[in-house]
Amino acid sequence: MKYLERALICPEESFFLLGPRGTGKSTWLRRHFPEAKFVDLLNEMTRFRLMAQPGAFGLELEAVPPGSWVVVDEVQKMPELLNEVHRFIEERGLKFALCGSSARKLRQAGINLLAGRALSRSLYPFQPDELGDSFDLEDALRYGTLPVAWGSKTREEKLEAYIMTYLMEEIQAEALVRNLPGFARFVTVAAILHGQLLNTSNIARECGVSRPTVDAYLDILEQTLLCVRLPAYEGRLRVRERKQPKLFWIDPGLVRAAKHQLQPLLAAEERGHLFEGLVCTTLLAYRDYRRAFTELRYWAPASPSAVEVDFLLLKGEQMIAIEVKSGAVFNDSWCRGLRAFGTPSGLVRRLQVCP
Repeated sequence: MKYLERALICPEESFFLLGPRGTGKSTWLRRHFPEAKFVDLLNEMTRFRLMAQPGAFGLELEAVPPGSWVVVDEVQKMPELLNEVHRFIEERGLKFALCGSSARKLRQAGINLLAGRALSRSLYPFQPDELGDSFDLEDALRYGTLPVAWGSKTREEKLEAYIMTYLMEEIQAEALVRNLPGFARFVTVAAILHGQLLNTSNIARECGVSRPTVDAYLDILEQTLLCVRLPAYEGRLRVRERKQPKLFWIDPGLVRAAKHQLQPLLAAEERGHLFEGLVCTTLLAYRDYRRAFTELRYWAPASPSAVEVDFLLLKGEQMIAIEVKSGAVFNDSWCRGLRAFGTPSGLVRRLQVCP
């Protein structure tokens, strides 16, 4: 398959590149840094050598010309290397592209250590404008756009294998949970809740675990970059607003694989949430790629009703309200949420998104 240009703009200084496995981070890095020294920590021999000889990484960096680029792939596998990264940024002016598929260890050991010395960037599944004429909405809703599976003749198998690899390598190998079967059940429940409000007490009952365990499991999904919890917008003084976050997976194909429902035809009840999630990921991608806005929220009143605004894009004192519907024929009732939101100070635009 030919290389597809990504919308992510390459920084000119050291940076972390985060994103779930299979989004093409390594391919993107090799494309942009063909002459860089490349340290692949997915390679068992490389990782064993660096663990056995703690000073080896520093000795290798000594041979890199000042001001050159160094790529460290899957840096969360050995976050202790970031001490040397820090030193060589300061002493030799080396520039580092630090790639990872889990923010957990990096947040603990890396980003704080390198605060002010490394930017943070994210890579997402293929976006519609990256795919161009190859983008097909129905196909994207059925199987997603993860580069690791996109275009494959065995996409169902690749997506199912992705979930199994995630459970075995990301979760079990890193000893993130003690009860792997319980976490596997939770992953399925979390996929069913894609695009919906999170009620951790209900999830705990469904999975047969405690509420603190559910909170920890949600943290793992978010820290391994497969899901995001979209916060509620709280900005109106006279209207009580909903406060629970909504859960979105980063790719429709992963949602369906985690539910074990990769049948070719989309069920009517899943289409709306899958389409809303696809829009959510697109917005997140262009928040990070183009800095068009800074925060993403949703809005809904606290009183039980179907009225809500799916997305609020915030930048400074300004905001854009977006309502998403998966139907093909416009219905005026779709605008109820946008109307209920009113015209608060800073609202510059209200948009309706549909196929």
